[in-house]
Amino acid sequence: MTSPADHELQEGVLLASGARLEQFARAASGDAFCFVGEGGEERPVVYISLDGEAGLLALGLPELVRLCLVAPWWRDAAGRSAEGIRAAADQYWQDIPDLDQRRDRAARALGLDPARLPCEAMVLDRLVELARGPAAEACLVIYDEGEPLDPLFDISAHRR
Repeated sequence: MTSPADHELQEGVLLASGARLEQFARAASGDAFCFVGEGGEERPVVYISLDGEAGLLALGLPELVRLCLVAPWWRDAAGRSAEGIRAAADQYWQDIPDLDQRRDRAARALGLDPARLPCEAMVLDRLVELARGPAAEACLVIYDEGEPLDPLFDISAHRR
C-alpha cells in the first residue's frame, strides 16, 4: 500500500521552464517518473533519481512502456554510458535467460504485439536522440536555486 507522500518529489526539484512536473510512478529505488506539462499520457516523461540525475526518457507513456519492455536494464547501467548500458544488458540476459519470453508475455498483456516492438538499438538510439534534442531543453530539471540536476545519460560517449 502506498501513501500520498510516496508520490511527492524531493523538495526544491522543478522544471527550468516553469512547466508542471507531475510524478506518476516511483521506481523501487525511490526514483521518480514524471509527466511534464499539462495533458494526458502523451506528455513527455522525465526520470528523476535520488542521486541528483534527471533526464527525458520518452515522449508519452507508450514510448516509455516500449523502453521498459525492450531495455529494462537502462536504469542499472553504470554511468548510463553506451558501455554501461551494454554491460547491464549482458548481466540481465545472464540473470534472466528467458527475458525475451517474459517481455513478449508482458507486451501481450498490455495489448501490444511483441513482433512490433522496436529493437534494443532503436530504443537506445532514441534515448540519445531525446537527450540531445529540443525536448530535453524544455524538460530540464533543476533545483529551486537554478542549478540543473546531472544528466541522466552520458551522451558524449555515443556516436552520431
